[in-house]
Formats: sequence, structure tokens, C-alpha cells
Amino acid sequence: MIRLDSRERTPDALRGAVIALGNFDGFHLGHQAVAGEAVRRARDEGRPAIIATFDPHPVRHFDPAAAPFRLTTLDQREELFAEAGADAMLVFHFDADLAATSADDFVRALLIERLGAAAVVTGEDFTFGHKRGGNVSVLAQVGAQNGLAAHAVGPVIARNEVVSSSRIRTALQAGDCATAARLMTRPFAVRGIVQHGDKVGRTINFPTANLDMVDYLRPRYGIYAVTGRLPDGRVLQGAANIGIRPTFDPPKELLEPHFFDFSEDLYGQSIEVAFHHFLRPEAKFDSLDALVAQIERDCAQAKRLLLATP
Repeated sequence: MIRLDSRERTPDALRGAVIALGNFDGFHLGHQAVAGEAVRRARDEGRPAIIATFDPHPVRHFDPAAAPFRLTTLDQREELFAEAGADAMLVFHFDADLAATSADDFVRALLIERLGAAAVVTGEDFTFGHKRGGNVSVLAQVGAQNGLAAHAVGPVIARNEVVSSSRIRTALQAGDCATAARLMTRPFAVRGIVQHGDKVGRTINFPTANLDMVDYLRPRYGIYAVTGRLPDGRVLQGAANIGIRPTFDPPKELLEPHFFDFSEDLYGQSIEVAFHHFLRPEAKFDSLDALVAQIERDCAQAKRLLLATP
């Protein structure tokens, strides 16, 4: 897939596109509805289909100290957008210049002149421009004056609630993997490079592939039944701890998946760990023997749950 930068002129082959506009972090059911409408219109009109996103997230620009909250990385979103049928991903680099861009300039100078959009599709709550001065009404009005079609997609309702990234974050912070997966249509997954740790897991016959959570939202600390996808496409089952490892000093936040019946070297490789079931909160153990006994129970429970997972 082609990755476009909003600070550069769109190549001629992709001008005249229908662009799905939004942040699309998590790319949940609501986001998929907006993107799907853009792709459908593009195909009907014989135009390229582009799905946009903002990176860094506007919240990170305005509040650099905000706790980590991302549900997906840029690379994950690129893959999801490709699966949704997009011809390209457009990245709006959110910085001081973009934050200061007026709503009118966002439409005229950016969407129409620089990016060459023929139409845009957004959610009904989409805002843009300096101090969020633009909304779907402004987009439609200014667009109509300049030959840009604008379409808004209503919210997606699931179990009497609007599907949103905030709702997914709340579910994950409660350890509710099922709700998050239902709203995103896939489990929450963390992708990262396997790093060297203190290798305690090896000494107790439960080696782990340690990952730094970086900018990802922290789900509820505890033990989970997980799957891991390796660079070669293999999918492994396992159990993972996410938290600060209270049994060991000093505390250190890590995602530590242990994959069943697997002993290959993963150091330096990029893997993706998907959260399927929350098993229990983190706990501090008085001895390694007590910890090992609990890990054995955790792994047995994870195997049972994953076996029953479609």
C-alpha cells in the first residue's frame, strides 16, 4: 500500500480520490462504516480510495503528558486500511502548523489543492481546523463552493451504545477483552520488538518474549490468554503478564507473553500479541515456587479458553 504525507502534493495517479477522513485509531465498527462508504463511492465512480489518519494523535500534540492511549500503531492501521480496500493511506502529520490551519484553508488549500480530493467521507461528529472551527456542515458548505463533495456517515450502534474508541479503551482498562474485540471486529493487539529481559522466565521453564508497550493504551494489569503472530505468519497460543511484575525488584512495566511449546529465539523480531481473555489481576508471591505453581494454573486456564475461542 502507498503511504501518503499530507505535507506533500498527492501524486497525479491518486488525485481525484474519495478520502475517508478521521483519526481511525482502533479502526472499529464505526470507522469501518466511514471507510467502507468511501471505498464504495470510489469504486462506483472509478476513483482511487484513500483512508486518512492523524499521527501523532492531536491529543498528543495538545497534551504531551497524556497517559498512553493508542489502540493501533501507524503500521497496524496501514494494514487494516489495505484490508478495507483502500488504495493508499494518507497521514496527516499533526503539528503546530496543522493545528493553526483554519477550517477554510483545511478544505481549500489542503484537501482540494494539495491533496486533490474529489470527495470526502467523514463521521457525523468529525471536526477539523484551528480550535475545531470546522464540522461536517462547514465541510459540506466550503466543499460545495469548490467542487468537493462531502458525505457524512452516522454513528454505529452496538447493544444500545455508540461504538467509539473511548468505549473500547474503557473496556480494555476493565479487562473486558470480549467487548473490545466485538467493537473492533478483532482482538486488541500490541506489536513490538522482542527485547532482552532479566531472563527469570527461563530459569523457571516459562520463557517470555518481552515487549515495551510504548504508546499503546495499558489494558488492565494482569494475566491474559493471548495469541502471538510471528513475522513468518505463524500464530502461537500463550499466556501473558502485562504490568510491573510486583514479585520482582525493581518494578518494571512490560508485556511478557509465554508461548506454549515454543523455544525459538525471538530477540529483535517484531511480533504481535493479541489479548483474548483476562484471567486474573497481577499479584505478588512470597516465593518462586508459589509463582511457578500459579503460572502453571494460568497456562492451563489459558489453554482451555483459547481452545474454545473461535
